Amino acid sequence: MRVLMTGGGTSGHVNPALAIAETIKLNAPGSEIAFVGTPRGIENRLVPRAGYKLYHVDVRGLRRSLSLSNIRAAYLAAVSPYRAKEIIKEFRPDIVIGTGGYVCWPVARAAQMMGVPTVLHESNAFPGVAVRMLADRTDKILLNFAKTAEYLKKCPEEKLTVVGNPLRAGFDPKTDRASARRAIGAEGYEKVILSYGGSLGATHVNEAVIAMMRDYTKEHPEILHTLAVGTIEWERASSLFSEYGLGGVPNLRLVEYLYDMPAQMAAADLIICRAGAMTISEVAMMRRPAIFVPSPNVTENHQYKNALVLAEADAAVIIEEKDLDGGRALIKTASELIGDDGRRARMGEAAGAFAVGDANRRIWEEIKKLTNV
Repeated sequence: MRVLMTGGGTSGHVNPALAIAETIKLNAPGSEIAFVGTPRGIENRLVPRAGYKLYHVDVRGLRRSLSLSNIRAAYLAAVSPYRAKEIIKEFRPDIVIGTGGYVCWPVARAAQMMGVPTVLHESNAFPGVAVRMLADRTDKILLNFAKTAEYLKKCPEEKLTVVGNPLRAGFDPKTDRASARRAIGAEGYEKVILSYGGSLGATHVNEAVIAMMRDYTKEHPEILHTLAVGTIEWERASSLFSEYGLGGVPNLRLVEYLYDMPAQMAAADLIICRAGAMTISEVAMMRRPAIFVPSPNVTENHQYKNALVLAEADAAVIIEEKDLDGGRALIKTASELIGDDGRRARMGEAAGAFAVGDANRRIWEEIKKLTNV
């Protein structure tokens, strides 16, 4: 089977695609799989690292204000399906699978025009622009949330199936904590805090967590605290980290990106992060207590809605970005949780109730139906 995956821009689009690719390889070992992304997205780091060929289609999002960049974006939107057709002619896929992001639109649209079966996976409760634009002609749309169907009225009900979110290998709640801590170099620490804002970065989260490192975890050498700041934020966050005199503090780690997230999460006693759908699925699968700081800059405030589902079940705590208070809110909540092993254990178990353990299998079953494997 020949499969063309498309989805990019952030790891929230790329990691589901990689997870689906792993599932296909596991079930159909001889499959040929390639990816299509943009020249600028994080897929340029993650996809080659995973061993897949990566094609490029240049397409960009429109800004809300009138600008020259919008003229460029409109031009790319018009020509990008033609570039996508060239890729499809060269690769000759049996199926095209999209996981969102701007690049998903021209590739899936070109496949539809050429009669190639298309599948889309939508992680969020409110579907992204590309999925909404493609819904009417897509053969199958796989959903994480049943509620998403309410926003896809153009798509016949029989084409919508709830499957959960695909996760890459390693996200296993049975992972041995001691082994994970050895793997990440956390031996000797009593507690581990893992913080991250997103693959590209989250300015306010990074600032608050670095302040927390300065004012709290630096003073608690028994706690290992790691912060992944994202590609765009790396230079600025590194400068702030140094300005606060945190460079060289043994229990504080500042990194650009975490390539070993399953091990990092397995080792963690507490996670501080955004509330994207994939992040929440990973937290739930790994049964970890979390402090969610939802991004306020997303459509329909969907990250807050994602986080609220877990918070209402006492599986997580929400701190809105506007309430971070220079890191003080994080310190108060994190210190309370770190000091209460029983509460963290209960939160982790409650989070696990939201995990969909067989999402990858469900997705494979839908792919088989369209490819006659």
